[in-house]
Amino acid sequence: MTNEHPVRIPAFRIRMTGRATDESHRVSSPLELLFDLTFVVAIAQVSGQLAHKAEAGDALGGLGPFLMVFFAIWWAWMNFTWFASAYDTDDVPYRLTTMVQMGGVLVLAAGVPSAFEEQNYTAITIGYLIMRVGLVSQWVRAAVEHPAGRVTALRYAAGIALVQVGWVSRLALPESWGLWTFIVLAVLDMSVPLWAERTGKTSWHPHHIAERYGLFTIIVLGESVAASSIGVQGALADSGFSAELVTIAAAGLVLLFALWWLYFLEPAAEGLSTRRGRSFYWGYGHYFVFAALAAIGAGLEVAVQRGAAHAEASDTMVEYAVAVPVAVFLLALWVLHAPLVPEVVIRPLKTLIAVALVLLLPLASPLIGLGGVVTGIAIVASALVAATLIDQAHAARSGKQVAPSA
Repeated sequence: MTNEHPVRIPAFRIRMTGRATDESHRVSSPLELLFDLTFVVAIAQVSGQLAHKAEAGDALGGLGPFLMVFFAIWWAWMNFTWFASAYDTDDVPYRLTTMVQMGGVLVLAAGVPSAFEEQNYTAITIGYLIMRVGLVSQWVRAAVEHPAGRVTALRYAAGIALVQVGWVSRLALPESWGLWTFIVLAVLDMSVPLWAERTGKTSWHPHHIAERYGLFTIIVLGESVAASSIGVQGALADSGFSAELVTIAAAGLVLLFALWWLYFLEPAAEGLSTRRGRSFYWGYGHYFVFAALAAIGAGLEVAVQRGAAHAEASDTMVEYAVAVPVAVFLLALWVLHAPLVPEVVIRPLKTLIAVALVLLLPLASPLIGLGGVVTGIAIVASALVAATLIDQAHAARSGKQVAPSA
């Protein structure tokens, strides 16, 4: 019997040139999937730390470190993803420099507890530096081996390196300067691609990018499932089964499933293909999608603990720890896709109604309790899925073209 899927053995070195933007059957490589797994560790750390802060009744105190650390995680992943979409050679040097970046992610993940507990970002900065060294070396290689994209590649390499000097220098500044220096450096980091591509566009693949973002969404959702499971495990160990615990855990699973469904209802690949100029808007805006999903996981973990009376936070705070990120996710999903496609699949009015209901449900807590609020949020998300599917079925019966999912 012949082997229809032979093992791919990488060449020692392949000249790095821009890949075709219309390459057929372009999907995520095994190396990209392995690279994503290192981010599972980092996201688990940052979500877990936010949950611990919320359990202690200090969710707002943990929000700043969460958003800053998650920026480093998201931005490093995004930079590699778009570079790989344009220049992935999958040869030995490419694999080794990717491994360097993976090592940086693990160092960053190890520094997450210190960032939350002591406002110490040293390990995170070192991990980020390691990732940037690997990425800069790949851009330099692209500049050397791909003359047509040399100026753009050199701009990327120089811009990333220069901003990284700022991140390292930030460690020597007073702690009181932390927030505003972070904002300045984050803006500079995000400005590098905008500046670099003014001299020429990289050849990223729209369907590949849409798939990569979809896979990262699944990773963050998976961490939310894991965070909720950790909460259930702790609650069971301390107090055993209870109706409240079962209700919150079941509602959390339904909620995460509904959010997964909603994300993949909206088309992205075709929109990126026909409106490449709006890729920055779509790609950058996913920070809110990913961060919201990670925060939902933390909120569900705390909700389970609170349901078992093992969290110091009030019911209202825990309810909003779930409701607010769900609302952010729903809004971001609409805002990001509206400029990308001729017509969004999830209707704007239905999205706004769902957001309003999600944010109002915690006000009903005195009547329905924590379990009732989390269940209500799950029902709202599920109802939005059902309403969208009904709209699609109606459009199909009417002979209208239904946009494909991402």
